[in-house]
Amino acid sequence: MRSRELLPAWLERGRGCFVVTASAAGLLTMLGTATYSVTKHAAESYAEWLAATYAHRVCLGVHCICPQGVRTNMLAQSGEAGKLVLQDAAIEPELAFAEAAARGPGGGHVSSSCQHPEVRGVLRAAGQRPRQGGCAG
Repeated sequence: MRSRELLPAWLERGRGCFVVTASAAGLLTMLGTATYSVTKHAAESYAEWLAATYAHRVCLGVHCICPQGVRTNMLAQSGEAGKLVLQDAAIEPELAFAEAAARGPGGGHVSSSCQHPEVRGVLRAAGQRPRQGGCAG
């Protein structure tokens, strides 16, 4: 379901939660595939835009899930490069969503969930942290 279809009910209720599935490539980059990197950066930016745009009107929790690799058909079909780079570190799909679900709806902010220690390490080295915040009251 798209956010524009959900937004009227969130505004009426005064609260909502939206989960965007992006990728670590949305926080960093993925060499060799500009299209994939750019679309994942766009997903991360959309999550940030949604939270910022509606923060003054609704307690909206926006979670952007950014795993490095998930054991899916896409990864299985990505060929030798995908197997070499991600196969050993790939996580199960359920784990990719567990952290956002555990955080609950929150509100007024974007939280970026990175389940891979390698990605968290690169973000820390770059001085980036997941955005924190919440609804008043």
